[in-house]
Amino acid sequence: MRQVNIHEAKTQLSRLISSGEEVVISRYGEPVARLIPMRKPPSKRIPGSAKGKFEVPAVFFEPLPDEILRSFEQ
Repeated sequence: MRQVNIHEAKTQLSRLISSGEEVVISRYGEPVARLIPMRKPPSKRIPGSAKGKFEVPAVFFEPLPDEILRSFEQ
């Protein structure tokens, strides 16, 4: 991670951006900002792409035990 002062960040902004690395911008030696590259957005999800890869067990649909249900009461 590179650290630059505000003056250098202003004069070299294009070069800092094109480097693709994280840059800490400091004022009087104290970090005040971070310049970080944008992450690519995750790919679009495809509905049904996991179909047939797992099965929900029947016990999932059974009622919860009384002691657990009581813990939700106030």
